[in-house]
Amino acid sequence: MDSIDKKILTLLQQDITLSVADIAEQVNLTTTPCWKRIKRLEDSGIIKARVALLDSAKVGAGVSVFVHIKTQQHEQPWLTDFAATVLAFDEVMECYRMAGEWDYLLRVATQDIHSFDRFYKKLISDVKGLTDVTSSFAMEEIKFSTQLPLTNC
Repeated sequence: MDSIDKKILTLLQQDITLSVADIAEQVNLTTTPCWKRIKRLEDSGIIKARVALLDSAKVGAGVSVFVHIKTQQHEQPWLTDFAATVLAFDEVMECYRMAGEWDYLLRVATQDIHSFDRFYKKLISDVKGLTDVTSSFAMEEIKFSTQLPLTNC
């Protein structure tokens, strides 16, 4: 990946609706070579998807909850079942297997505390073997970004 690819990726992370002609102009390429670079970045999996970012509050999912999970279950079948269960919840925006005190961290987007309570009850009902589930409600979103830094590639 060269500096032009990085500029293209930066532009696309900022505004996916830019036309290839606009991007090409900003990176000093003609349209065809620019399109080929974008296509190569997609084909290689660097560009995973083109999406619209929604205002979570305006679509009824403005409450962010971070759910920390501990379990004594670390066998592959349990992990496979856990992952399938988590993937089935629309409210789960992110899920990570962690090192350290907690085994898993979920970021859940929900409408309000009552909606989260329904999610929580279903989660603990559907997933057997949880030893601790602790939730933290975000009071204020100070920074949210989907733009990855490109300085290390």
